[in-house]
Amino acid sequence: MSFFDRLKSSLQKTKDQLFGAFDSDAATTTPTGSATATAGARARRIESVDALEEALITCDVGVAATDRIVESVRRKARRGDDLLPLVRQEILAILEGAAPPPATGGHPRVVLIVGVNGTGKTTSIGKLANLLKQEGQKPLVCAADTFRAAAVEQLEIWTKRAEVGFVRAQPNSDPAAVVFDAIQAARARHLDPVLVDTAGRLHTRVNLMNELDKIKRIAAREVEGAPHEVLLVLDATVGQNGVAQAREFMKVSGVNGIILTKLDGTAKGGVAVAIAQDLRLPIRYVGTGEQIDDLVPFNPREYVDALFEEAW
Repeated sequence: MSFFDRLKSSLQKTKDQLFGAFDSDAATTTPTGSATATAGARARRIESVDALEEALITCDVGVAATDRIVESVRRKARRGDDLLPLVRQEILAILEGAAPPPATGGHPRVVLIVGVNGTGKTTSIGKLANLLKQEGQKPLVCAADTFRAAAVEQLEIWTKRAEVGFVRAQPNSDPAAVVFDAIQAARARHLDPVLVDTAGRLHTRVNLMNELDKIKRIAAREVEGAPHEVLLVLDATVGQNGVAQAREFMKVSGVNGIILTKLDGTAKGGVAVAIAQDLRLPIRYVGTGEQIDDLVPFNPREYVDALFEEAW
């Protein structure tokens, strides 16, 4: 199955939620049994901006993005126009407006992975390592969440599945020291990038901030421009709560990209649009299932194509 097909399958619940509102509105407002019923249903459906607004909110597109989309539709649509292409155009503009950061700096490339426990952070790192390997890179995974032995063990299992390098330390070791060791190991073994699993303890914000700051200082001292990316793992099933999580992590860790997990298990896939509109953060990868190859690079146009395919 191609990346696009996996993305399309993962968005099916969101798609049903979004377009079900239009179909329902058409069914309840359109007379039947006339030669003009089909055209009438079409016109009533596409002219119902209220139904559009409700559907977008239900899919967790968020208030700000919904307001922007609805205002754009009201401004551009004429009576009898097809509404959906206008919606598609505006969603694409929102997603493309949150462009990924340019790849700059030295080698090995250092990528910090942050996120609260339970979002799928550990498994996402294993999947990302596998994806990068399939692309021809030679990733090394660093287990810097040293206070959760179970997380380290789980991460090691995933790296073995992906057949990539792995660096760990004794439990309760200094996370920054583990990152230092991983960078040295990557250089010695000619591996790149270094994917760093960090602690997911947002509720102890001061400790987390201090820990991440130290990791960043060590990484920056060893590699020019490091960390080159800070990716936040968000669970799509929590919808707008994920946006709130992202705001907190942006304050303490300098997040500049998102890994959106569990997209296949929710009708709240519109949260990708909310993230782009509210936070101006690009979605870098999307989790589409439980298997090791169920992580795909996020492409705004493919996301919109998958969401709107067969919508008219």
